[in-house]
Amino acid sequence: MLKNHPKGLLVAFFTNMGERFGFYTMMAILVLFLQVKYGLTEQAAGEYYSWFYFAIYALALVGGMLADWSKKYKTVILWGQIIMFVGYVLIALPGMSLAGTMAALLIISMGNGFFKGNLQAVVGQLYDDEKYAKFRDAAFMIFYMGINIGAFFAPFVATGVRNWWLESHGFVHDGSIPALAHQMINGTLANTSQLQDLANKAVLSGQPVTDLAAFAQQYLDVFSKGYNLAFAVAAGAMIISLLVYVIFNKALPSKSVAKVVEKQSNTIDNKSANTGRVLVVSLLLMGITTLLIQLIPGLDYKFGLAIGLFVAFVAYIFQIATKDERPRVISLILVFIVVIFFWMSFHQNGLTLTFFARDYTVKEVGPFTNLFFNLESILSVIATIAGIILMLRSKSTLRYRFIGAALTLVFGAACYYFVSTAGTLNPIAPEVFQSFNPLFIVSLTPLVMGFFSFLNSRGKEPSTPRKIGFGMIIAGLGFVVILIASLKLVSPHLLDGAAVPDSSRVSPYWLMSSYLILTVAELFLSPMGLSFVSRVAPPRFQGLMQGGWLLATAVGNKLLFVGSALWGRVDLYILWGVFFICCMISATFIFSMMKRLEKVTNAKD
Repeated sequence: MLKNHPKGLLVAFFTNMGERFGFYTMMAILVLFLQVKYGLTEQAAGEYYSWFYFAIYALALVGGMLADWSKKYKTVILWGQIIMFVGYVLIALPGMSLAGTMAALLIISMGNGFFKGNLQAVVGQLYDDEKYAKFRDAAFMIFYMGINIGAFFAPFVATGVRNWWLESHGFVHDGSIPALAHQMINGTLANTSQLQDLANKAVLSGQPVTDLAAFAQQYLDVFSKGYNLAFAVAAGAMIISLLVYVIFNKALPSKSVAKVVEKQSNTIDNKSANTGRVLVVSLLLMGITTLLIQLIPGLDYKFGLAIGLFVAFVAYIFQIATKDERPRVISLILVFIVVIFFWMSFHQNGLTLTFFARDYTVKEVGPFTNLFFNLESILSVIATIAGIILMLRSKSTLRYRFIGAALTLVFGAACYYFVSTAGTLNPIAPEVFQSFNPLFIVSLTPLVMGFFSFLNSRGKEPSTPRKIGFGMIIAGLGFVVILIASLKLVSPHLLDGAAVPDSSRVSPYWLMSSYLILTVAELFLSPMGLSFVSRVAPPRFQGLMQGGWLLATAVGNKLLFVGSALWGRVDLYILWGVFFICCMISATFIFSMMKRLEKVTNAKD
């Protein structure tokens, strides 16, 4: 798969994989941690979550501008890793106030801003060489696999650490307890019978809980400290990522790119160099946008600032671009607008879809389904499937068929063992659902690459912008699945603070299917979008335009609050219908602009 690719791709692959493992270890539990530790409602936790996700990507603009200005992409990436490590250490400290936790998240955001966009820019720079140019789309899909290999293991590690800590203190995990425990402590729990029943089941000793208030406080303390330990694991992952980068970063481009940028910068007209005027106009438009959005009922200046920042970026890049650069810049901005609505919908996997996993999927599953909710068993499933593919693949040599048979036999037996030794009902953790997206990405990336290669061999491969448009349609279908699953469920606004009854819980396969379809959509859109930006962006704006892609992602993440705001106010099927409509509108928009986007892509090629 790495044949015909430069060695630097492998360095970026493993550097990103380590960093993403740490990041997604944190993200798998962040919104739940905020609720467990500080007793926040879904809406309040969603607000903090969306602001953090916004900052993660918005600050990539700062990192991109710094790298473009200094031409030291690799140095900026290094400092990003160091800053992120400091943030993870701080959030891992138990007993932090909400303000302290937010400060730690801000530090992580700044480090990520220095790291993420610039590493993507450096990967694109590897393929500016004509020798590798035609492999650009495939390179970003491989690079994307690195992200998701790390992300796959993260939820298992996060939940494993938390569950181990709970069990070491005599408790088992139950996601329904924290909200009721906070109500108990705050004196707002009218009926304690439900908490009493859950508490008795959560104590490993089997002894009935006699002091419910003391149990509530102790359970919350142990629960939240388990999450703190998971954050410490994220800090450890950053050390590994940092070591890989420091030792092997010589394989990544540096001086040659700086020369290209410097050469092109000599052709820039004087009009674009009026930095003072450019900044004034950009900031003025940002202020006007913020003011206008604030006037809309239900919205405030904070959301206005998020949108205003994107408007300021558009104004800034449009002003400094030359006449020749502007068609490319406009095309990128159009794609960025689509990206906003995709990520607003897709990143519900860490917010409302996590709420759905916690509250509306069954707490216990049978022996076979349990295969997919434990790390050792799901790895056995993957190895078995890989073995079958090696045996049946037409191009496999006798040697590889033998290896495939061995894998199938050994790990198939392991799967049988896990099924036969599992209980009739086995508890599952809602955070584990977040592992399915990266698992599907790693599994499906070779298939999607093969599919595109097949189409290419017949001259029918769609253009990069067209792939992005198809991705939006597929994403909409993903929300249709979870919409159907929610039709007969009791919606949150009808429960009045009570836990969801077991009769209103569905099979986890509904959510798994939704994640599968959303993953296919992501493979059509996200790596293709990164490839599009690196291909179309003017060389002197490589860091800045990758930052623009991430800023659009940031705005989409800020819009995540739409999900948490609607969670307790409308029926579930209406909530998922909103995201379906957003995906369809975005698809319609990008296909209406397809000729323009394909023209600039072909011109660049």
